[in-house]
Amino acid sequence: MHTQLQSSAPHLLQPLSQEHIFIVIPMYRVEPYIQGVIAGIPAWVEGIVVVDDASPDHSAELALAVADPRLVLVRHTVNQGVGAAVLSGYTRAAELGATLMVKMDGDGQMAPEFLPDLVRPLLAGRADYAKGNRFVHYEALLAMPVVRRLGNLGLSFMTKLASGYWNIFDPTNGYTAIACEAFLRLNRSQIHHRYFFESSMLIELNLQRAVVADVSLPARYLREISSLSISKTLFEFPPLLFKGLARRVWLEYFVMDFSLASLYMILGTLMTLWGLIFGVIKWIQSAQSGIPATTGTVMLAAMPVILGFQLLLSAIAHDMQNVPRTPLARR
Repeated sequence: MHTQLQSSAPHLLQPLSQEHIFIVIPMYRVEPYIQGVIAGIPAWVEGIVVVDDASPDHSAELALAVADPRLVLVRHTVNQGVGAAVLSGYTRAAELGATLMVKMDGDGQMAPEFLPDLVRPLLAGRADYAKGNRFVHYEALLAMPVVRRLGNLGLSFMTKLASGYWNIFDPTNGYTAIACEAFLRLNRSQIHHRYFFESSMLIELNLQRAVVADVSLPARYLREISSLSISKTLFEFPPLLFKGLARRVWLEYFVMDFSLASLYMILGTLMTLWGLIFGVIKWIQSAQSGIPATTGTVMLAAMPVILGFQLLLSAIAHDMQNVPRTPLARR
């Protein structure tokens, strides 16, 4: 069955007729919402893969009760996390012949009327992965819970640094679309199985030099309770982002390539560390002896730190200019 677009989205381009679009819905404790989510998926979507991540309620039975012939149910016998559920859904959709896959949550936050906007960059051949950005709609932003708003603001910069996609915002937005070709290229063993899923996807996409598009999409906040706690955001995400940054930088700038940015990173790190260590040692010696450090000693500690910091900033500037711009399909 080839996808045909209804008049509700007249601006999508011709490649749509060649695409097999599937929706992937990870499902856990979404009894009040799942039937409405499935019922709202437009007719031009070819398949719906619902992944029951060992939900203890009757979400799976309610999903099947909709009796949508497009629906395929995947069951996890043990709860593995939203990331693992999405990966299972993507894998099943790819086996069923999907060429483009959209991830929608089962809690009704992701309005189906924005599906055409989300998939448009992929259909036009401008991107391999598209994600929603809730921070460009002021009214929708005000409706976002304050905890989520602050958490997203803090995470955005760290995720830009870790993933190398400096052109995106709202990194934890789960309303995403991916070309099947891009998904099959990813190192799926490195994709996080739980709440860090979206960020780890971005890191792996950059290592494949996939193009990511930010799409302006407001979110809907109903009465659901977010399972992403503040403690996870503040204490679990930063170490994972740092680990992802280290892995990406090592592979991108020292294994698969060696550029001027690589040299900036080496020299900048060494000079900054040398200046800091030398300065701390001299400060301790001065404190113990009671003799103030000389101007020359202070300058000898400060100059490497200043120069090293400037080199690291130059490496970041190079990384910002190195955002992937040519989609995988075109290459």
